[in-house]
Amino acid sequence: MKNILLPTDFSENAWNATKYAIELFKNEACVFHLLNTYTPAIASSRFMATSLSGGQLEDGARNNSELGLKNVLTKIKDIYKCPNHSFKTISSFSLLVDEIKNIVENNGINLIITGTKGASGLDEVFMGSNTVRIIKSVKNCPVLAIPQHFEYVKPSEIAFATDFNRFYTQSELQPMIDLAESFKATIRIVHVQYEIKALSEIQQFNLNMLRKYLSECEHYLHTVSELNSVSKTLEVFAEELDIHLLAMLNYQHSYMEKMTREPVVKRLAFHTRIPLLVIPELGMSRPTKSTVGKKKAVAD
Repeated sequence: MKNILLPTDFSENAWNATKYAIELFKNEACVFHLLNTYTPAIASSRFMATSLSGGQLEDGARNNSELGLKNVLTKIKDIYKCPNHSFKTISSFSLLVDEIKNIVENNGINLIITGTKGASGLDEVFMGSNTVRIIKSVKNCPVLAIPQHFEYVKPSEIAFATDFNRFYTQSELQPMIDLAESFKATIRIVHVQYEIKALSEIQQFNLNMLRKYLSECEHYLHTVSELNSVSKTLEVFAEELDIHLLAMLNYQHSYMEKMTREPVVKRLAFHTRIPLLVIPELGMSRPTKSTVGKKKAVAD
């Protein structure tokens, strides 16, 4: 049984992510953990603070949070009839990322599904600040970010963006492999290059291992030239091949990290138009040339 965490702020954006999650796993047994965090806005409530104590402010915020979760749960049960789904609500007086990390650790969460607003601050314009903070902070659980207006489509085409400079373990790739197997999806490995050139020995080894892990899934390799930026290149690739979900591992110097660091001007147009699965690394280091030599027999 899967445990899925659904952070919500009761916006249309969050509701869209909730709908996507229920549709995505409609044929699987799941427990959905609906989370809302709250902190009384004392700093912006100067006039209210003169007449209300901190405790009263917290009580009001908690009541609003609990009522909001109850309304979301009612809405879900009115629309969806999935007997293999169960729901838990969590209302927490906490900061969002802190509470997510706590819940992931203590509830065996397999996946976090969150909505993205597109533009929410200049330095994180391409995905929304809360989503970026979750991705940067949660190191032991994949995050699936759903764009604000994206309507559920069965993910039969999945793109996996990689530069082959890092050795992936099968356990790191398993969240993507599970989705591909569930939906009989094609995985399109996309390698973005500034200039097209042959793979190094280590890159070729990592590609061979990747193909070994994906041996049970239909998969293809696409090498594409960079168009202005990594984010723009992946956006064009996704549009041209009608990709339904983009997957990336998040580690130092990865495409994901590059995209969060790209100059604002280069990624203004990239608003995560398709769901983005971000998988954290599990601490595996890159293989050395000697390691490649020792393991080459396995990859061949």
